[in-house]
Amino acid sequence: MTLLDLLLLLSLATGALAWLLGRWSGAGVLAALLYAGQLALLGAMDGSAAASPTFQVLGQTIAWSLDPFGRFFALITLGAAIASAWFMAGEWGRRYTQAGHSLRALHGALAINVLAMLLLLASTDLVSLFIGWELVSWAGFLLMAQGGAAAVRAALRYVTYAMGGAMAVLGGTVLAYAWTGTLDLGLLAERLPALEPGRLWLLVALFTGGFGVKMGLLPFHLWQAPAYAEAPGPGTAFLGAISSRMGLFAIALVLARLVTLEGLDGLQILPGQFGVRDLLAWVAAFTIVLPTFTALKQNDARYLLAWHGIGQGGYMLMGLVVGDAMGSAGGLMHVFNHATYQAALFLSVYAVIHRTGTADLNRLGGLVVRMPLSFLTMLVGIIGLAGLPPMNGFVSKWLIYRSLMTEGMPLLFVASVIGTLGTILSVYKLIHNTFLGQLRSEHEHIREAPWSMTGPMLALCAIVFVTGTAPGLVLGWVADAQAALGLPVLRYTLGGVASAKGGLDMLWIVGVLFGGFGVGALLFYGGGGRSRRVHQLDNYAGGHFLSADVRYQYSDNFYAGLMHRIGPLYRNAFTWLESALVSAVDLAALAMQGVYRQQAPAFLLLMTAVAGLAWVVL
Repeated sequence: MTLLDLLLLLSLATGALAWLLGRWSGAGVLAALLYAGQLALLGAMDGSAAASPTFQVLGQTIAWSLDPFGRFFALITLGAAIASAWFMAGEWGRRYTQAGHSLRALHGALAINVLAMLLLLASTDLVSLFIGWELVSWAGFLLMAQGGAAAVRAALRYVTYAMGGAMAVLGGTVLAYAWTGTLDLGLLAERLPALEPGRLWLLVALFTGGFGVKMGLLPFHLWQAPAYAEAPGPGTAFLGAISSRMGLFAIALVLARLVTLEGLDGLQILPGQFGVRDLLAWVAAFTIVLPTFTALKQNDARYLLAWHGIGQGGYMLMGLVVGDAMGSAGGLMHVFNHATYQAALFLSVYAVIHRTGTADLNRLGGLVVRMPLSFLTMLVGIIGLAGLPPMNGFVSKWLIYRSLMTEGMPLLFVASVIGTLGTILSVYKLIHNTFLGQLRSEHEHIREAPWSMTGPMLALCAIVFVTGTAPGLVLGWVADAQAALGLPVLRYTLGGVASAKGGLDMLWIVGVLFGGFGVGALLFYGGGGRSRRVHQLDNYAGGHFLSADVRYQYSDNFYAGLMHRIGPLYRNAFTWLESALVSAVDLAALAMQGVYRQQAPAFLLLMTAVAGLAWVVL
């Protein structure tokens, strides 16, 4: 029995135990330990680890094997599962059960998601890839739908998108087999680049479009924010950390390993001027900018973070499409970094909801002294999300920015920076409206979340800081993933990147940063500086001194002027586009229904089958 066999069996057993023992008070701890056991098995693997079971389809061998690229995503998947299971281990899980929800179903859905993702990540052919893709899609629906009526509506919307994406992937799979005679990923990597451009164009469109739905690339992104935000707390953290990155995994697999970046360069829209790589880079740029500024409009903390998750996916695709060692390393590293701070941020928001009962940013404020550990988690998380030092988000964004500049793509660089500006504005709104300013009177007796909830939050904070200070700890896995994809491999050090074009050493940057804090402290205390404790209700804002008898909640309607200007400009356009598409499909279905009922059904079915076969063969 191989290590991958053991990993998949343990993952299957975790799902069974989660379902059987999900109501037990220690189920969360047990699930977290089982995920940690899976992580230990993953760490024991070296090179490519194959699973023993195989079967035959159309004379093709269907098998599973985890290479360093798949293991990188599996590492993030299991880490997110540990944090989520840990969070629901104590008081949160009891409150969830008391509210009438099934903790057993939630644990089971989480375990099924992990197993489905491991199967997808271990794909060695297009059939196992499609099987894993479908399992991930339906497992995601199961987890999303646990949150109640609004969650079910959002999950059903997701399934509609996912089915469209799956049909595109299935069409690409059938065509790839028809044109190359193989389903094996290794053989496809040899045969796909030799296809004529028209066929390669069609395969790239079908696979990228199909997988892009899961990733939330524009214009297929409208389902993601409500589907993730309405899921139960730890489920939201897990989905936000890794679920949509399965789309990036599959896109990277097809574009970088099968088609290859050189093959993509041969697909030109305006010969010599604008090709498919440019098109994908601009799709990534719009995915960065538009969802980020949509996040700025949100007054629900869960939705704000979920919209940012879509935008951050644009950075990952951008780095991957640029394709040099720095860019692809930045894109892949951003998957890890985003998972860590996004999970921490979602968990901190759900800790606030656990205590206050709301995620409405217009009804919060001043919680910093009541929930200091949750505040610390959100502070670390937003620094990471904004891409500022010393957190890990800075390193991956720096790699992408540097790559765009060295590869001569200044407009894409500007688009990326605009996205970062929007991120900084919105995460300031998030932490300000939640923790700063005056404390609302109804929250005066709020206390910090229990250790079962703050434990995983602080552990994620530590990872965000440590991997920001010593990014070489992650870049080793990233370099292995690059090599497995056939991409140029980044030369890295413990502190960052060694490059003749300009390196990065976070050990020095963090040292200087904390040295500056030390100098400031010496000047303050050495100069006889004294602080005076001020009651939180005695505050100052907007030119007004506020006191306990003057309650002034200034978190309401944040960035009102900016929202008045940019609010209706873009999201309505996508909502209109989605509505128009739905109306067109409804109209086509109605027309087909009318034709079908008036003509001979058998004849129409035969014509449809003939047309479909002709399209596949030709």
